[in-house]
Amino acid sequence: MTELNKEIQEVRTVAIAGHIRPDGDSVGACIGLWHYIRENFEDTEAEIWLEKPDEKFAVLEGFDAIRRVDDEEREYDLFIAVDCGSCERLGAASRYFEHAKRTICVDHHVSNEGFADVREIDPDASSTCEILVRMMEPEKISVRAASALYMGIAHDTGVFQYGNTSPDTMRTAAMLMEKGVNHTRILEETFYKKTYRQNQILGKALLESMRVLDGRGIVSVVRRKEMTFFGVTPMDLDGIVSQLRLTEGVEVAIFLYETGNLEYRVSLRSKNIVDVNEVATYFGGGGHVRAAGVTMKGTFHDIVNNLTLHIEHQIVEQEKQ
Repeated sequence: MTELNKEIQEVRTVAIAGHIRPDGDSVGACIGLWHYIRENFEDTEAEIWLEKPDEKFAVLEGFDAIRRVDDEEREYDLFIAVDCGSCERLGAASRYFEHAKRTICVDHHVSNEGFADVREIDPDASSTCEILVRMMEPEKISVRAASALYMGIAHDTGVFQYGNTSPDTMRTAAMLMEKGVNHTRILEETFYKKTYRQNQILGKALLESMRVLDGRGIVSVVRRKEMTFFGVTPMDLDGIVSQLRLTEGVEVAIFLYETGNLEYRVSLRSKNIVDVNEVATYFGGGGHVRAAGVTMKGTFHDIVNNLTLHIEHQIVEQEKQ
């Protein structure tokens, strides 16, 4: 019996939650773990608490089980935080974490310093879903759980093209596919398909992007008035920074969208040299070596200048070696 199974077997109520602004790995980890508990521990009740995810994830069975935090007080025997670098990143669900009798954190963010009773943190893993599969008994993973976990791995690896994809990642994905996962439909519906409005805002962001750092960097921004004009939300901006990163000659992509007066949400992606987690952490954010994010205050130009100063320093130091 795995340690995860032992933990779940000893409790009657479990809360599962991921980070705010949930992405594919966070949604997949929550739903996959929820199925695993429901199908193998009949005396244990599990609930998922997440901010409302993008409707594209409704292709997964179990999507309707996701709940949003209300005013009711709840105390769980066990709280499992997945794909979350800190308690604060749980958002409103953090209060359930704080009142739980026992807590577990499963994560792969390099910025995670550990914030639960039991910590399963592996920055070298491709995704939280990959770590969860390791913690489960393979024969007890159903096609429903496998579908969610496969999706999470696919999203955080850019469908197995990013540098965080390891041989173990591929073996894990293959095992999940053998469960009967409809991988073609999952990838089409949750990763590749875009709405007309999403394509419009992507086109605008690409058209108005700027090269910086002698062409080693690229920057683009979407402001609130533009989001209103195109009728898009922050979830519709998913994938823009990754597309910017693919630009020939670019090492680092910076994408910002306006969240308030002189406030921007920043996404950073790099290819081979720059540790964007180090950059994001300096300004109060975090993430992974090649993918990170942070919320910053100031004018657009001041924020870009501050970020590029740290990025340029890393590039220069790397080239000295």
